[in-house]
Amino acid sequence: MDKVVLGLSGGVDSAVSAALLKKAGYEVHGAYMDITGEKARADAVATAEYLGIPLEILDVGPALEANVKSAFAQSYLRGETPNPCILCNPTVKFPSLLRLADTLGARYVATGHYAVSRDGCLFKGRPANDQSYMLCRLTEAILRRTIFPLGGQEKTATRAMATELGIPVAAKKDSMEICFIPDRDYAGFIARRGVTPPPGDLIWRGAAVGRHQGIHRCTVGQRWPGLFDGRKLYVAAIRPETNEVLLDENEALFKTHIRAADFNWISGAPAGEIPAAVRVRHTKVDAPCLARAEGTAAVITCADAIRAPARGQSAVLYDGDRVLGGGFIE
Repeated sequence: MDKVVLGLSGGVDSAVSAALLKKAGYEVHGAYMDITGEKARADAVATAEYLGIPLEILDVGPALEANVKSAFAQSYLRGETPNPCILCNPTVKFPSLLRLADTLGARYVATGHYAVSRDGCLFKGRPANDQSYMLCRLTEAILRRTIFPLGGQEKTATRAMATELGIPVAAKKDSMEICFIPDRDYAGFIARRGVTPPPGDLIWRGAAVGRHQGIHRCTVGQRWPGLFDGRKLYVAAIRPETNEVLLDENEALFKTHIRAADFNWISGAPAGEIPAAVRVRHTKVDAPCLARAEGTAAVITCADAIRAPARGQSAVLYDGDRVLGGGFIE
């Protein structure tokens, strides 16, 4: 019987994943990463007890600070829009699970993500709840040891299965916030770390038309409140070097060329330019494109302009349902 270490978060997805793995004949060991508070920890403990699996509480605080929280704050101070889950998965979550797996002699690790891992490749989950975008920086080596039990089903089926099994967290709501910012106050999180960018100028057509309250409160693509000369304006660019936020009309936000730095090609970089599809945020909307490797970056040319690719977000490339990899938009 193969052993598997499952990331047990205290939510319904990982709980049902545990049940499915047990049903498939695996010896399941739960691992709870102790970062989300007493309620989630209590839910993970209750779920593990109900399903009859051992549970290890992992202290990932130092790793989360070094690899995610600090990088998240610094990215906003550079005028970027980071995604902490994409930072966390390859640097904290999966390495922590794999270390425990090696200690226990477990062949595999697993999580409740809605995606598919097969032969060292990553594929989309079902369209309604696909989470492959968040996993784009996992390596082939990690994916060869990873199981996603929920990859082939939709969340509605997961909920129904949890209820049928009587799992304690069957009715628990989905967590939509960042685990280390439960109140969703990103600006407050950055301020509490001791650095608060000052107010600065809003620029439209080369002239100051108002004031912003800190670049960390802005992201490319967001609608700016009010009207300017009768027009709706949006954040078009953020200039941390001058502390300016550039505004423009919606039509100016569309781009056809994207460069993604530090690109993780899961199965190796292509030899030349290839047809693909690109996703620039977690919206499940893919745009046809051509892509090529250029050093450690990917250069992406879209067939049709896409709206507001923001620095710091991830550009993820797909070949059909297969994830080719992802990097950070420059």
